Amino acid sequence: MVRRHGLLAALSAVLLLLGTTPAAAEEPVPFPASIAGLGDSISRGFNSCGWYFDCTARSWSTGDSDRVEGHYRRLSALNPAIEDNRHNNAETGATSADLAAQAAHTVEQRAEYVTVLIGANDACADSEAGMTSPRQYRTNVSAALSAIKRGLPETKVFIASIPDLYRLWLVNKDSAPARETWKNAGICRTMLGDPASTEPGVEQRRMNVRQRVLDYNTALGELCAEYGENCRFDGNAVFNTEFTADEVSRWDYFHPNVAGQRRLAEVTFAAAFDPR
Repeated sequence: MVRRHGLLAALSAVLLLLGTTPAAAEEPVPFPASIAGLGDSISRGFNSCGWYFDCTARSWSTGDSDRVEGHYRRLSALNPAIEDNRHNNAETGATSADLAAQAAHTVEQRAEYVTVLIGANDACADSEAGMTSPRQYRTNVSAALSAIKRGLPETKVFIASIPDLYRLWLVNKDSAPARETWKNAGICRTMLGDPASTEPGVEQRRMNVRQRVLDYNTALGELCAEYGENCRFDGNAVFNTEFTADEVSRWDYFHPNVAGQRRLAEVTFAAAFDPR
């Protein structure tokens, strides 16, 4: 018995020096083994590959392109179990009203990590009156988050703030092709309508849209705080990102191109969970 106790003591000393224990060796990898992206065309990688189509390979969230290094690709290097276990549930053209359905789908997929980026289309309307109210936006997002928390209580949720649509106008307002594209395609009229105008009423409309986006982002931060420890909001990191015209698609002068998606991935991953 004395000899046995001596061997156990020696083994414990070695493990202590190595900084581990038998129990620690059995702990699971602390990185998720599956991911789901919720939101709109930004998360679908729309117009980042070519002319007016989704390109999920270049999504900041679930894409596997080495030109973007999205969350999925970064997590793959940390936990190989996530390979091919990714779901892009975002929808081009989606608003916050569509988020609950995406969340329900995500619950069925049992995703361990969920990203959310939604709201640009809520602010981009034909008129200010057509924008989603802050109260309705909060209700829509709250319903989706509640579904995830109820169905996947251990899942980590990362919420990205909505980009600054005013800056989108600012970096391309002097571009004739951009102004023509915005006009002909009717893109985000609340912000990008009359792009060359300096009339006080038009500028006030732009500022009203910017404030609406800020209101949405405030709601996102509050909802994430209410969600609890399994939710992270980026603290307006995306909104505050001073992206350039070179990071915006030349197809529509609205969506992030491949460089924009990469920038988005960098900014959001830095603000997301660090489970180590």
